[in-house]
Amino acid sequence: MFLSDRVNSMQPSATIRMAELARKLKGEGRDIISLSLGEPDFDTPEFIKTAAKNALDQGFTKYTAVPGHLELRQAISQKFKRENNLDYAPEQIVVSNGAKQSVANLAQALLNPGDEAIIFAPYWVSYADIIRFNGGTPIPILADISQDFKVNAEQLKAAISDKTRFILFSSPCNPTGSVFERDELETLVEVLRQHPDIIVIADEIYEYINFTDEHVSIGSLEGMQNRTVTINGMSKGYAMTGWRLGYMGAPLHIAEACAKIQGQCTSGATSFGQMAAVTALNSDGEAHKQMKAAFRRRRDLMIEKLNQIKGLKVNHPKGAFYLFPDMSELIGKTCGETVINNGADLAEYLLQAGGVATVGGNAFGIDNCFRISYAASEAQLLEACVRIKTAIEALD
Repeated sequence: MFLSDRVNSMQPSATIRMAELARKLKGEGRDIISLSLGEPDFDTPEFIKTAAKNALDQGFTKYTAVPGHLELRQAISQKFKRENNLDYAPEQIVVSNGAKQSVANLAQALLNPGDEAIIFAPYWVSYADIIRFNGGTPIPILADISQDFKVNAEQLKAAISDKTRFILFSSPCNPTGSVFERDELETLVEVLRQHPDIIVIADEIYEYINFTDEHVSIGSLEGMQNRTVTINGMSKGYAMTGWRLGYMGAPLHIAEACAKIQGQCTSGATSFGQMAAVTALNSDGEAHKQMKAAFRRRRDLMIEKLNQIKGLKVNHPKGAFYLFPDMSELIGKTCGETVINNGADLAEYLLQAGGVATVGGNAFGIDNCFRISYAASEAQLLEACVRIKTAIEALD
């Protein structure tokens, strides 16, 4: 029963594992509130679905160019210029089967064995394993709740070595919801200007769920465009998770390398879905503005309720749809034979004792936190907070 060392060393996705466990318990008749997956609970807007149906009727059912329909790449190029002050030509755009594939393509294109890739921690669960799977060494830089989970320039400077190939981070961030604002990015760029050969990969998949006054792309700052890969996609801002449509804008040689890899692995993303994405990107943005307003209300509701639970510390994230409470005060507490040693233990306990699915911070590079997705109805979120409070108060 042979399997490669690469796959044997890869960890399964913790978010997917918790979602599957929640589904299993639901199937056994348990009442479970699932706050584990990073998936908007909204349906894809009707005008986007209609565009996909029209594309089917018009015969968009064939293979596409590997990096995507030209019409979609043109729409993405225009979106980057219009909203991000980024100048990526259509030939610098690669459309993939989700932003996750964009990250995987980049790791394959940029890493040789022994190369290092800096990731800002807490980080999205798949970053570290994608890097390892492709022969690189992930170098996490940890910023805890005292820093609003945001790495600073001094930390970045200390982590860079002659083996550093690229830096990867998300803003707004999964799992913390933290947003790097313009002045904070500028301080990071000051460090990066001393290391012109290092590529920056900016995962901006949560761009449209940003509660600050502006979303700033690091590639738009002086001197950064020609060394920055900007990743985005349709899943979060347009509630199109199952459509599997991500994209990147990159320096031409990197875009061409990623298209070559994709051509040997999956080819292009679904053709009629790409045409629906054109319609979405060219729309007035009202759909994602309404979703953002709902997420902001839910964030404020959850912060208010979680701050009433003794043992949790909650910051005030400015984006995405996650909270990442610090649970350090609960370490060592017990309930029966259950001992809480870290965030993963607490997440397991909350699922079994409270019927609420969350994800332990261990999977995101920090032990003393856990992630809550508030992509659920307000009624579910209120009930989840009651259950979490009851379960935590039962700990001795």
